[in-house]
Amino acid sequence: MDTASAMTATHPMDDRSRIFAIVAASSGNLVEWFDFYIYSFTSLYFAHAFFPSGNPTTQLLNTAGVFAAGFLMRPIGGWMFGRIADKRGRKTAMLISVFMMCGGSLLIACLPTYATIGTLAPGLLLLARLLQGLSVGGEYGTSATYMSEVALKGRRGFFASFQYVTLIGGQLLAVLVLVVLQQLLTTEQLRDWGWRIPFVLGALAALVALYLRRTLSETSTAESRGAREAGSFAGLMQHKGAFFTVIAFTAGGSLIFYTFTTYMQKYLVNTAGMHAETASLVMTCALFVYMLMQPLFGALSDRIGRRTSMLWFGGLATLCTVPILYALAGVRSPYAAFALVVGALAIVSFYTSISGLIKSEMFPPEIRALGVGFSYALGNAIFGGSAEYVALWLKSAGHEASFYWYVTAMCAIAFVVCLRMRDPARVGYLKDAA
Repeated sequence: MDTASAMTATHPMDDRSRIFAIVAASSGNLVEWFDFYIYSFTSLYFAHAFFPSGNPTTQLLNTAGVFAAGFLMRPIGGWMFGRIADKRGRKTAMLISVFMMCGGSLLIACLPTYATIGTLAPGLLLLARLLQGLSVGGEYGTSATYMSEVALKGRRGFFASFQYVTLIGGQLLAVLVLVVLQQLLTTEQLRDWGWRIPFVLGALAALVALYLRRTLSETSTAESRGAREAGSFAGLMQHKGAFFTVIAFTAGGSLIFYTFTTYMQKYLVNTAGMHAETASLVMTCALFVYMLMQPLFGALSDRIGRRTSMLWFGGLATLCTVPILYALAGVRSPYAAFALVVGALAIVSFYTSISGLIKSEMFPPEIRALGVGFSYALGNAIFGGSAEYVALWLKSAGHEASFYWYVTAMCAIAFVVCLRMRDPARVGYLKDAA
């Protein structure tokens, strides 16, 4: 008997309980991503406090390096929290994850500056980011696994899509908080102390998420947690096909996701020549629409199947990425840019709306969180995390269009992998769960 079916057999859940479980699980996801992104958005104001070189570019590069270090911790977090979730329970892993993010944010909010404690200040900033990187790396696999197991059969795509709703929501909330602070405080106040406020808010929100998650029911069983291969690489390697399939999905999916979300604002400014304020507004509106699209595409996958959704993603991304990026390079109207970006994000939604679910369906309960979290974190760190760097490097080398074809090639690989697999919604490990 699978995890979710065993849970519902012993502790039946009505629709209201399931919805609360989804909200409680996804609330932590929102907080995690808010805390992770707020660092990037506020670094302009606090870089001088930790890296007082006198050169603003060097300061930003140093803070960007600390941000990248947090990104590279994700595979370790995916492995560590995947193992905890499979051996100790999903709830335990999610509680530790959000508590760790709370600690990282609170540490940044309270950190003394370089002027106060010298080189210890950037060292402690790095430590806080490493904690947050571990936390975010573990959050994806554990929350994706939990939300997939608790979702109602026949509507799993719809319920699981809220993982990306909250992921995007965390990013938008971070932007909103910064915009409000920019209206209420002067630049000098933001540089002096105002940059600490978002980290305090993030830590407080994490405590709320921690409280909500304490009430969750556990979806794993004592039998699956006690299995010899639970949370182990040996157990994971018994499902090498699923492991490498998830990496292939994530390589193309994360690459195109970061291309049309975090990198796109810079692309509109540097390549299309759009004003920075206009590009920010275009991307904020596009991300809001993208967030709203996730439940629609998740519900669609419940009707047409997860494999079909992935084929639409891979096929459309392969055919449309190059034309859309070329069109955006020459765009002059912000409305046209908005329409093109939303069109691209609609294609990406075939993948992101079911990203965690389709992976969860491919692994048995005893190694599900590890299989989802570690394989995703590897693909995401290598391909998603490098998207902006590769794009800018190719642009500086005079081969910007090569990046378009790079994204296309990785999405084509995802399409080919989907062609060769059976639909996890119909033959996967959650097919018989309630």
